[in-house]
Amino acid sequence: MELWGLTIEPMKNKYQMIEKNNLEEKIADIPNLTGCYLFLDKNQHIIYIGKSIKLRNRIRSYFRKSTDISPRIDLMVRQIVGIEFIVTDNEEEALALESNLIKLNKPYFNVLLKDDKKYPYICITWSDEYPRIFITRRRRSGKANDKFYGPYVDVGSLRKSLMIIKKIFPLRQRPRPLYKDRTCLNYSIGRCPGVCQGKISSDDYRNTLKKVEMVIQGRSEDLNNILMEQMKNYSDKMDFEKAAATRDQIRGIEQLSKDQKVIDPDVSVNRDIIAMACNSKIASIQIFQMRKGKLIARLAYTANCKEFDSKMVLQKVVEEHYSQADPIEIPAEVIVEIKLPNNELIEEWLGDLRKRKVRLYSPKRSKKHDLLALVRKNAEIELNRLSKGHKDQELAVEDLTQLLESTSTLRRIEGYDISHIQGSDVVGSQVVFIDGLPAKQHYRKYKIRSSEIFAGHSDDYAAMSEVINRRFKRWASIKNELGDLTSLKEMKKSYLDANKFDDWPDLIVIDGGKGQLSSALKTLRQLNLEEEVTICSLAKRREEVFLPGLNNPINTAPDTPGVKLLRRLRDEAHRFAIKFHREQREKRQKRSHLSEIPGLGSKRIRDLLSYFNSIEAIQLATIEQLSNAPGIGNSTARDIWKYFHPNENNLND
Repeated sequence: MELWGLTIEPMKNKYQMIEKNNLEEKIADIPNLTGCYLFLDKNQHIIYIGKSIKLRNRIRSYFRKSTDISPRIDLMVRQIVGIEFIVTDNEEEALALESNLIKLNKPYFNVLLKDDKKYPYICITWSDEYPRIFITRRRRSGKANDKFYGPYVDVGSLRKSLMIIKKIFPLRQRPRPLYKDRTCLNYSIGRCPGVCQGKISSDDYRNTLKKVEMVIQGRSEDLNNILMEQMKNYSDKMDFEKAAATRDQIRGIEQLSKDQKVIDPDVSVNRDIIAMACNSKIASIQIFQMRKGKLIARLAYTANCKEFDSKMVLQKVVEEHYSQADPIEIPAEVIVEIKLPNNELIEEWLGDLRKRKVRLYSPKRSKKHDLLALVRKNAEIELNRLSKGHKDQELAVEDLTQLLESTSTLRRIEGYDISHIQGSDVVGSQVVFIDGLPAKQHYRKYKIRSSEIFAGHSDDYAAMSEVINRRFKRWASIKNELGDLTSLKEMKKSYLDANKFDDWPDLIVIDGGKGQLSSALKTLRQLNLEEEVTICSLAKRREEVFLPGLNNPINTAPDTPGVKLLRRLRDEAHRFAIKFHREQREKRQKRSHLSEIPGLGSKRIRDLLSYFNSIEAIQLATIEQLSNAPGIGNSTARDIWKYFHPNENNLND
C-alpha cells in the first residue's frame, strides 16, 4: 500500500493491523483519536478507506448488530478480514490523507458503480405528506424515505405505463396546484383525489400509492387478489359505487399486464436474468425481470471497464442493484452469464436480504441459457448505441422533463424572444427544437404591429403578448369550436410534415424573467389556453428558470443537461431575433435612401417595392426593368439606376 509515494506494509509499528479472528478484543485497543481506517479482505486488498475523529467508535459501529445497516455496508463487512488505522494530528490531515489513499488505491467499496443518468427511474417521495410519483434520472434525493425503482431502458414504455397507472388510480396529476382555493378539472372527473385542497387524508393517499408500488414491483397478481377481496367487501356492504371503481382498477391492471411480453409461460418462478456486453471503455448491462413467466421490466446499467474486468463489473452491478431494491423485489433465482468472483458470498447476502433462499447461477444450456442469449443480444445493441454517442440530446430532453416535472416528454420545444433598438424595428422570433435539436423548417418571424410601440418607446411585454397571441390564436379558435384539443394535440406523427395540423408545443420557453412570463401567461389566459400549455422563462442575468405561480426561480444547477438545453434554445431564439431585426433595420435604411431620389414620393416607393419585392432587386434591375414598374417612366428609371450605380457611365441595358 502506498501513502504519498511511500510503501506501507501491514504489521509495521506505526500502522496497526487487526486480524478478524480477534476483532472484538483488538477493536478495544484502537485509540479513540482522529485518523483514517482501512478495511482489507482475505487477499490483503484494501476494500474500503474512511476517516473519523474517533477511530474506535467509528470502526466498532460497522460490527454492531443493527437493522439500520445498509445492504451495501452489510456486504462489505462480510468481506473484512483485517483492519489498518493511521492516526493523524487533526481532522484536516485525516481528510487529506483519506483523499490521497482513495486516489492511490481505488478501494472497491469507495469506487461504487455509477449508473448512467441516461436511464430513468420511477421515484415515489414517501418522505412527503402526500407523496409524488414521477420519472427522474437522479436516484439520490437526499431523503432516506424516498424510493427509486429502475433504471428502465425504454423511457417511452415507462411513460406510457405511468400514464395508464394514473388513469387506473386517482393520483395527483400536477406537480403544483393550478388554483389556490379550488380544485381543477382532474378532481371533477375522478383523476385526482384533490390533494391540493386536502380532499383526501395523507394515510388514504399513501394506501393508494402502496397499490401503485405493487404494480411497479411486478406484484400485479397479489394486488389483484387484494382488490378482488376489497370489491367483494364493498359489494356486501351495498356500496356499489366503490365496488365499481375497484372493478375498473382490476380491469386496468389486467390490461396493463396484457402489454407485458410473455417469454416463458410455463415458468412460475420469479427470476432476474443479467447479461452484459462491453468494449475497451464501457460496458452495457441488461437486467430482464421475469415474474411468473412475464417480462415486467427491462433495466440497464452502464459501467467503466477501465478499472475492473468483466466479472467484477457484473458483480458490482448485482451488488448495486440489489442493495437499492426492497427485499420483496429480490427474486428466487438470479441468472448471470458468468460466475461471479464472490458467487457464494453474494448468494448468501441476497438470501439474508430476502429472508428466503436465493439461487445465483450461470446455466450453460437449456431454456435459461437461451434467455441469457436474448438478454446479451439486447446488451450488445445498447452498447452499440452508447458507443455512437447519440444520447446527449435525449439526456438533455429527459433532464429538462424532470426539472419541470412534466407529465409528458418535451419533444417539441418553442423559444420566443423580442429584438429592437429603443422601440425601432421591433421583431419577434420563434425557434423550435425537436428532440433537443434545432428544427429550422419550423422557425417563424414576427414583425410587431402594435401602435403602442414606436421609435423611442419600447414595450417588450406588449411585443411578447402580440407574438404569443398571433402564434396561438388559431388554436384558440379551434378550441372554441371543438371544446377540446386532445385529439389535435395527439396528431404528432411527423413534425417534418408542415401540412399537418400538429404544431402544438410540449413546452414554451420565454426569453426573460417573471415580467415576460406573466405577459405571455396573460395572453394565453385570454385565449383560454392557460391550462393547455406548459410554459417557463429563462432570465439572462443569472440563468434563472421561472415557472407560473412561483415567486422565486426554481432550484437549478447551470451545468445540468436540461438547463444547458434551455440556454441553447434561448440563445438560438436571441440570435434569430437579432438577425431578423438587423434585416429589417437595413431595409428601413435602404428604403430611406429611395426617398432621396428625385421624383420618388411615398406612393411611388411603395409601388416600386411592391413590384420588385426587395431593395436588392431594385439595385440589380436594369433601366428597362425599372421603367416597366407601375408609375415609373424612363427618366425616373434612369435616376434610380444612377443612384445605385454612381460610378458607372454605361447606361445600356
